[in-house]
Amino acid sequence: MTPLDPDRTLALSYVPAERRAALGALWRLDAAMGAVLAGGREPTLSQIKLVWWRDSLAKLDEGRPPAEPVLEEAAAHILPRGIKGKQLARLEEGWSILLSQGALSGDDLARYGLGRGALLFRFSSSLLGFQLSEPVKRAGEGWALADLARHSNDVDAKAALAAAAERLAGVTAQRWPGPMRPLGMLAMLALRDTQRGLDAREPQGSPARMARMFRHRLTGR
Repeated sequence: MTPLDPDRTLALSYVPAERRAALGALWRLDAAMGAVLAGGREPTLSQIKLVWWRDSLAKLDEGRPPAEPVLEEAAAHILPRGIKGKQLARLEEGWSILLSQGALSGDDLARYGLGRGALLFRFSSSLLGFQLSEPVKRAGEGWALADLARHSNDVDAKAALAAAAERLAGVTAQRWPGPMRPLGMLAMLALRDTQRGLDAREPQGSPARMARMFRHRLTGR
């Protein structure tokens, strides 16, 4: 099973125990799709694997999942909370945008932010007991774009981080409700990345990032 990055691992620890398994399953599903694109695999092979994830998720609505830990976890913890497999399958659309040849365009980045980040925060909000608001939607877009910048070449990383900064403008203006603060933590770390820039990025899980997450837990900002 693909592990979560240190930032999401810590954020997950602040999720109420009764909702942690479902949110962890969702985030690990996202991480598994991301792992398909890691390591510079051939785009055609990556596309085939992403399609397999999409089709396998859609089939969760029809019966028993295949013997794959991430899918079994999704079936056991996400579907009972009202999110269907066909809805989860839509995450593939966001990830597949990264298979575009050449540098990512502004339109590519916008569609990726919506197709991965906004959708992931929508599902996460639902699992935390909230509907997706416009500020949280934009926070999800910004988080996904900042995360992309950590895993891209310099050209794409610079463009992704600039797009993230645009989405995250004003993210500290609202006070996040207590149950939603694990998502807010991720948004604040993404904002921190945009403020520090590519040359001063911190390792995920570093003490300074942990302190920023703890401050958000206390203040909601």
